[in-house]
Amino acid sequence: MAEHEHVRVAVVGSGFGGLGAAVRLRREGVTDFVVLERADSVGGTWRDNSYPGCACDVPSHLYSFSFAPHPDWPRTFSGQEHIRAYLEHVTDVFRLRPHIRLNSEVRRMTWDGEKLRWDIETASGRLSADLVVSATGPLSDPRIPDVPGLDSFPGKVFHSARWDHDYDLRGKRVAMVGTGASAIQIVPAIQPLARNVTLFQRTPPWVMPRMDRAISGAERWLHRQLPFTGQVRRGLLWGIRELQVQAFTKRPGELGAVEQLAKRNMARAIKDPALRAKLTPDYRIGCKRILLSSTYYPALAQPNVDVVASGLSRVEGSTLVAADGTKAQVDAIVFGTGFHVTDMPIADRVVGADGRTLAEAWKGGMEALRGASVAGFPNWMSVIGPNTGLGNSSMILMIESQLNYLADFVRQLDVLGGRAALDARPVAVAAWNHRVQERMKRTVWNTGGCTSWYLDANGRNSTIWPGTTTEFRRATRRVDLAEYEVLRPSAQPSAVADESAEAAV
Repeated sequence: MAEHEHVRVAVVGSGFGGLGAAVRLRREGVTDFVVLERADSVGGTWRDNSYPGCACDVPSHLYSFSFAPHPDWPRTFSGQEHIRAYLEHVTDVFRLRPHIRLNSEVRRMTWDGEKLRWDIETASGRLSADLVVSATGPLSDPRIPDVPGLDSFPGKVFHSARWDHDYDLRGKRVAMVGTGASAIQIVPAIQPLARNVTLFQRTPPWVMPRMDRAISGAERWLHRQLPFTGQVRRGLLWGIRELQVQAFTKRPGELGAVEQLAKRNMARAIKDPALRAKLTPDYRIGCKRILLSSTYYPALAQPNVDVVASGLSRVEGSTLVAADGTKAQVDAIVFGTGFHVTDMPIADRVVGADGRTLAEAWKGGMEALRGASVAGFPNWMSVIGPNTGLGNSSMILMIESQLNYLADFVRQLDVLGGRAALDARPVAVAAWNHRVQERMKRTVWNTGGCTSWYLDANGRNSTIWPGTTTEFRRATRRVDLAEYEVLRPSAQPSAVADESAEAAV
């Protein structure tokens, strides 16, 4: 990287969001951009998460870009290796590699109000950009709890997203801490190898069967020869999930019938009443992420698996002690304890127009206009930003909607001409987020009686979108300049009435 390189757009991250942004920029005729990636290859979370059994819980044909359909998915629910290969394929097909700067972790981004640009310091050098697209994603920085005594544990310790493939679990006593989406895949994968698996379960998840199967050669042939059949398949998968949204967002009581299905799924594999009681949640299904697995419960029923219905409290040498006093001797600890979602580390590295970091601006909770723009951070956009997550469908749909917004953002800057920047008006950000939070009050994520990673430290849901993907696509179809201040190098921000911005939300 050149010492004083300047580009029109700097994209941070090379997962689905970052690669999608790169493709969209090229389709808009923008070729003066870079993709800054901290690792040595593309793939984002599908590069980092390579633990045994890692796979997606969204059907393959819905978990891919609409502009890059893949007719050769081998299974209805793809494994990590297939999704990562797909992202490498997208990188090559759309000729993105010349734009990608690997081993270039962003250390600092600072807005220069005089030059209307972002000055960026990375691990491989410095550069500046007119526009920054932050696509680091919420599932990128692992969270390991501060457990007393953990530093003195003599065995192996790692997070599910930083799996140590050199460590052989065969014959080992393994502790699995956490019962999220990663843990329910890891436990069945390591149970046949390990001498013993002890699962520390703070909160039991709701688990539904995973209707996974191999996609036949005939199906794949059909999708290759007649591409519209793949589009129909994708459309049906999307439509079913759109119809489900009402139960999550407006009528959580309707989810009771789904709970009965989940309980029957458990009863088929777990015959021990005491174990069933440990594994039965006490909150409404959907409040936390609904997990899909047909192997999790059968694995827990095996004689070499122990379920501790309590969180890990402390470590005493090789002994793990749960909050309820249960003890377990282990050789290795695997943390499946999630990520820094509502306190993303990248926020500490972004310095806005008034000298505050993004983390300081978000001290009271993450907020962004249409999930993308933050007041005081001109020409800075996020992909998979605040309140863009989903509880029942594919995040690729939300990413593509945000890419539409990015494309129009670039067009608006072109129309304005010269040196210009767009800074979200505080009143527009506040109005948008008030509307989102008002809708959130009725949802199962807020009323279901659980504590989830969807909620921040203040108990505010700053991650999930309380509507359909269709609604979000309409909301992000274009940039409304009334919601922004137009900044010029030698002039005051353009005067667009705050009232107009508020009315437009």
